Amino acid sequence: MSIRPGIVVLLLASAVHAADHWSLVPVRRPQPPKANATGLPEVDRFIRARLEKEGIASSPEAPRAVLLRRLSLDLIGLPPTPAELASFLEDQQPDAWQRQVNRLLASPHYGEKWGRHWLDLARYADSDGFRSDRFRPHAWRYRQWLIDALNRDLPFDQFTLEQIAGDLLPNATRDQRIATGFHRNTLTNREGGIDPEQFRVEQVIDRTNTVGTVWLGLTVGCAQCHDHKYDPISQRDYYRLFAFFNDADEDHMDAPMPGELGPHLQARPAYDAKRREILEAHGVPRLQAEWEVGMIEAAVHPGKRLDWDHAFDDLRTDCEDGEKILRTPAATRTRRQARILTDYFLGNYARVISKERKAELKFDTVARQLRELDATLPPVSEAPVLRALDRKTHLLIRGDFKQLGEAVEPGTPAALPPLDAAGGRATRLDLARWLVSRENPLTARVAVNRIWQEYFGRGLARTSENFGNQGERPTHPELLDWLAAEFMESGWSLKHVHRLVVSSATYRQSSHSRADLAGRDPENKLFARQTRLRLTAEAIRDSALAASGLLSPEIGGPSVRPPQPGGEKNWKESTGRERYRRGMYIQLNRTAPYPLMVNFDAPNGYGALCRRGRSNTPLQALNLLNDPAFVEAARTLAWRTETEGYRDFGPRLDRMFELCLARLAAPDERDWLQSYWKTQPPAMAWTGLASVLLNLDEFITRE
Repeated sequence: MSIRPGIVVLLLASAVHAADHWSLVPVRRPQPPKANATGLPEVDRFIRARLEKEGIASSPEAPRAVLLRRLSLDLIGLPPTPAELASFLEDQQPDAWQRQVNRLLASPHYGEKWGRHWLDLARYADSDGFRSDRFRPHAWRYRQWLIDALNRDLPFDQFTLEQIAGDLLPNATRDQRIATGFHRNTLTNREGGIDPEQFRVEQVIDRTNTVGTVWLGLTVGCAQCHDHKYDPISQRDYYRLFAFFNDADEDHMDAPMPGELGPHLQARPAYDAKRREILEAHGVPRLQAEWEVGMIEAAVHPGKRLDWDHAFDDLRTDCEDGEKILRTPAATRTRRQARILTDYFLGNYARVISKERKAELKFDTVARQLRELDATLPPVSEAPVLRALDRKTHLLIRGDFKQLGEAVEPGTPAALPPLDAAGGRATRLDLARWLVSRENPLTARVAVNRIWQEYFGRGLARTSENFGNQGERPTHPELLDWLAAEFMESGWSLKHVHRLVVSSATYRQSSHSRADLAGRDPENKLFARQTRLRLTAEAIRDSALAASGLLSPEIGGPSVRPPQPGGEKNWKESTGRERYRRGMYIQLNRTAPYPLMVNFDAPNGYGALCRRGRSNTPLQALNLLNDPAFVEAARTLAWRTETEGYRDFGPRLDRMFELCLARLAAPDERDWLQSYWKTQPPAMAWTGLASVLLNLDEFITRE
């Protein structure tokens, strides 16, 4: 019988032994090669040696103004100010560049820029997804932890431990528990008629797949229904990994920001007394207790009373932790749980009573009074977290949550180094320690590869999401291993790796295209030059706000809703300085994301995104011309240069160029723009010219 070639390829790929694949070989620090140029950092020695082998020269260093703009956008996501640029251009000391690197790494905006990169991996969003796409008012608290952790250069091994299993650390702190919010970025389905167990399993699957992608760079999700076709991951391996996250449950905790707790505690006794008074005045405690008995009855005897069946189904799906709270004895419920269930009862008791009884109770009035009372209580921030739970795990036959196969214990893929659980049942904390163990060949390689990707537009291994057999081999495997070893041996310092890369001559090269490379290395795989990169959606908006002077530089806090085209009905616009916060704080609704973010390729939060695409569409030009944020930025940029005292055309134009492009206008640009300026109505001339600069390819590009 004949066998199709494709089948042969699959069989051969499946048979590849783990030890034969480059990414599964233990990390060993290679000796940097010798290069013709002397005194080069190790990074450059690897790159230059390969270029010399290919007979290709590296590019010259970029102009200093270009370099500072590049560095500032790469490290903090914001362009340099004219004062910062002037200071650097005047500084001729040998360590001038290194001091700029250190200044920017120490900036609190560093955590914002690189936090946004991690949020892509964490599939962060401010809403549930699915049709209801309910807003998550406390999702931002994980983002706050992330920014703070990166700014203090929390070692990546500890960064991993806290996000994977912060709740299991000995004497876990509040911040360590907040870090487990990484796992709470899964989608939540609240549609009526669903099976909650099905979507709980879907969330566990998402957590398993996300950890496999983010830390291991492997497509472990391909083994959910069958053994992986290409990589040495069996279906049993998959469910052993799945078991770590099946042994967990969702939870919430108070996570006050500085200054919140005192006013809240001071006001709470009066608030509690007034709330109790309102509820008791309308007989709510007694009626709710009777309703809870009826709901439990509906759960135990479905089909007995259809109206109660429908009410119970809605409680399970529409009320957060509704069934869990209902089954928790009233005396042991937390304040939060008691409030959630009572508020839900007030809004949904009408499902099981007559219209006449509903009108008689006046629960709408009660709910309104409680909302008004809530507005008087100084809030305390909360955080969605994970907590340990002992739950039995089975292999799911063909991935179906209803078809239970053999029981499995938590464990890791057999093709990777074994996990040491100290003789007991392995926990998420054991998994986290295994991920960052020196013997694990993947985690450090995956992490440094993604850092390189952000600086050069592609990783040393281009498929940063897939280090398996279907991924691309690295172009410079020795450099990748050297960086991975250096990362681990430096104490897992992310800032150390950043400093190594941006201090290299390779990073500081010009990005100008070269005719000699067009045919030999069109994708710049050998890094003989830098890469021009279109800014991310957030950085484009942030740059416009920064140039105009509108940017509000506060770090962290809840998500905001700046004006957007179309005026979506559920989008209550933020006011004051909140309208001008950085793009990473814009509320991300999964089913209806902010238009600018969609048009410029920001993720939608449906899954871990390891590398953003860079599209080029007419919608982007329309966004930059007509979006309320850019119209306002152009108007304010014109006003800013006037109030700063620049009134003559030449100096005022140069000031705009400095603010937008970190350079002065060239003579031909000056002539062309002056001709354009003269054709505009006087009241709009400078605003129109500012809009031209904000729409330039150079403005939205990192050279």
